[in-house]
Amino acid sequence: MIKTFHSFIALLTASSLLLISCEKAEYRFGDIKTPTELTVNAVVVGTDSQNPNGNGTGRVTITASASNALTYKIDFGDGNSQMVPSGTITYKYNTPGTSNYTITVSAVGTGGTLSILTRQVKVFVAFEIPANIVSSLTGTGSKTWVCDRAAPGHFGVGPADAFAPIWYSANPNERADCVYDDEIIFTRDANNNISMNVVNNGQSFVIGAAASYYGLSAAEACVDLSTGGNKRLAFMDATSGSSSAISTRIQFMVPGNGIVNFGTGNNTYEILSISDTQIHLRNIGSDGNSWYQKLKVK
Repeated sequence: MIKTFHSFIALLTASSLLLISCEKAEYRFGDIKTPTELTVNAVVVGTDSQNPNGNGTGRVTITASASNALTYKIDFGDGNSQMVPSGTITYKYNTPGTSNYTITVSAVGTGGTLSILTRQVKVFVAFEIPANIVSSLTGTGSKTWVCDRAAPGHFGVGPADAFAPIWYSANPNERADCVYDDEIIFTRDANNNISMNVVNNGQSFVIGAAASYYGLSAAEACVDLSTGGNKRLAFMDATSGSSSAISTRIQFMVPGNGIVNFGTGNNTYEILSISDTQIHLRNIGSDGNSWYQKLKVK
């Protein structure tokens, strides 16, 4: 009888443990609260009356604040983002020149709830142009260049992954007259900022694939095109993947229509080589090919 009683107690205990183990555990995260009263300030470092877009460091101090925020995700508008628990960060932009960015701040609350706010900033990032390029381009302050029409390959084209006019390299004086009568004037100021003015005598040569880029319907030809006016150039490290053996590894961007000597539908030019008397340029046209031009001092 005692043995039966003990067996009954053991069975009852086991059943109780089984029931306890089958009970569903409950967890509580507390009340879900969406962040409110989100504010975002973005201050470009070094901004004053002389430097409205900053001192050239590219640094911007971003401060976000909200009630019930656990952390903040900040998208800097240049392809980068970061979690910033404190809500305050000084971020450095790296693209040379003056650029506009949209900063998007997401305040994160319990359960992943979000409040989102954006701010626009305009940031100037200075790039120190190598002294030899400044000197060669502008001389004592200004220098005029023309197409080096007697040089083989003064006008050429090749594949995008090449750094030479593999497909076509012009012979001396082979191109249309409008390629040869342009004057390209490079000028620097006291701070070594370089501007360019192209005097094209009314017409410029445009490759066929780029006609629509310039608002034209003409095929490859000399066309009426306005290129006048000083354009401040933005210099930067080359993005082509070239090596120092074949390039200076420096490129510049031309605002506006982007033409130096002839139009390819792009405004970024890599300086393959430069001296006091000659320049060799490469850029990728709107057709995806690499285009080449050689200039000489007038």
